[in-house]
Amino acid sequence: MYTTNASRGLPRHRSRYPAERYTRWTMRALMAVLVLSTLWLVVAFHLRGQWMFALLFLVLGASLAIVFGKRTLMSHRYVFPALAGMGVFVIFPLIYTVGISFSNYSSSNLLSEERVRAQFLEQTYQAEGVAFDFQLYREGDRIRLYLEAKSGAGLEGARRLISEPLGKAGKGKLAVRPTDAPPPGEALGLREVIANRDRLQALTLETPDGTELSMVGLRSFAPMLPRYQENSDGSLTDLRDGGVLTPDQENGFFVTESGERLTPGWPVAVGLDNYTRIFADPDIRGPFLQIFVWTFVFAGLTVVFTLAVGFVLASLLQWDQLKGKAIYRTLLILPYAVPAFISILIFKGMFNQNYGEINLILENLFGIRPEWFTDPWLARTMLLIVNTWLGYPYMLLLCMGLIQSIPRDLYEASAVDGGGPLVNMFRITLPLILKPLTPLLIAAFAFNFNNFVLIALLTGGSPDILGASTPAGTTDLLVSYTYRIAFQDAGQNFGLAAAIATLIFLLVVGLSLLNLRLPKVKV
Repeated sequence: MYTTNASRGLPRHRSRYPAERYTRWTMRALMAVLVLSTLWLVVAFHLRGQWMFALLFLVLGASLAIVFGKRTLMSHRYVFPALAGMGVFVIFPLIYTVGISFSNYSSSNLLSEERVRAQFLEQTYQAEGVAFDFQLYREGDRIRLYLEAKSGAGLEGARRLISEPLGKAGKGKLAVRPTDAPPPGEALGLREVIANRDRLQALTLETPDGTELSMVGLRSFAPMLPRYQENSDGSLTDLRDGGVLTPDQENGFFVTESGERLTPGWPVAVGLDNYTRIFADPDIRGPFLQIFVWTFVFAGLTVVFTLAVGFVLASLLQWDQLKGKAIYRTLLILPYAVPAFISILIFKGMFNQNYGEINLILENLFGIRPEWFTDPWLARTMLLIVNTWLGYPYMLLLCMGLIQSIPRDLYEASAVDGGGPLVNMFRITLPLILKPLTPLLIAAFAFNFNNFVLIALLTGGSPDILGASTPAGTTDLLVSYTYRIAFQDAGQNFGLAAAIATLIFLLVVGLSLLNLRLPKVKV
């Protein structure tokens, strides 16, 4: 007979309560660990001057504590991981990129002003007229440094110095004191000096008066003096020649009295300067507009060619008199199963101007050897050929599915009226599948608009556009052009690249909104 806790005289919740309490406290402990870890990241990023990342994790930790801390928000706990991931990997990078586009962030303006100032203050220079030749002496199992001034009186009359044993060097510093003669023991040769070179270069010899000597050659030490001194107004004085470095807050550099900018610099806000350069600087505007037009042409022609090839093949596969449809269908879809980067690299070898199979065939048949990678128009043609090969199976699958949904009665009626295959294709099939295909065609256009892999693996953007002040090629798309500015340019202008990336984002958003506003059409 079935019995319950109540029939036994026991509380109904007693058998479940310990497990529920254990689970609840485990969840609370886990949440506490996650929140504390997030706060630690907030503090760590703040101390390193990365306030945007600190703010990101602060918002993430606060949201985590609120959503999982209130029972009224229990229904939101299931979607919180997805929203948090979207915020960290989509929204934050977007905001960060837009923020960079309003700055001069680049390889020359990479560090914060505090770190740039610290780097200048850490620079040293060798004092003129004071240098010591040195020699290693072995005393039993210990090695000492013996130094003798090259010229002059040395340091405060001390022409000869002897160090403590090398084994007593702590934190890279080793004390030296004046002496009248070399230490007793065996003088070691140049071979031993070379063997201990790394150890000697890491040493700083400290004299009784506080002067520090550093290794400046394979056989000499010299005093290394601080080169710059910070002034109360934030400027730096060059102790070597007396010059003054003034911080330029508009451009993010220390500037000499003659106007020369010294690197490294620090990022500063430049407003709309990066966007203005894109359209106002002729050395950037010309290549940018050329690449902009080619990007639209490339994406548009790719969609047209892949649709044309896919539609024709799909129509042929629906031909009733065609035998072995399954075999043909499998063979035509095979390019879709091969990873794109493998196909691209194979085509790169086939289009090789000297040893490629395509030029070999063309030379034997027509006596020509096209320069696929050096002629701009041939390089663009090659890109369209390869991308059509990579994209037509996708269009083939779409067209096959849509064609099969067309009622057969329409074709039978066309046959009664005397319509042939071409009439059926252009009067029945194409009009009926074109409207349902439109959103997918826009999506394909947006994909090819940012087809970075094809450009990077096949041409790398080459051949280059002559006269451009930024790395720009005739086969570059906007996305590959942005990549080259950010990571392949000698200056690595992240601010300018971020401005172009922002424009690309706005264009893609426009295409996405157009796609979403298209009416849902059913066949």
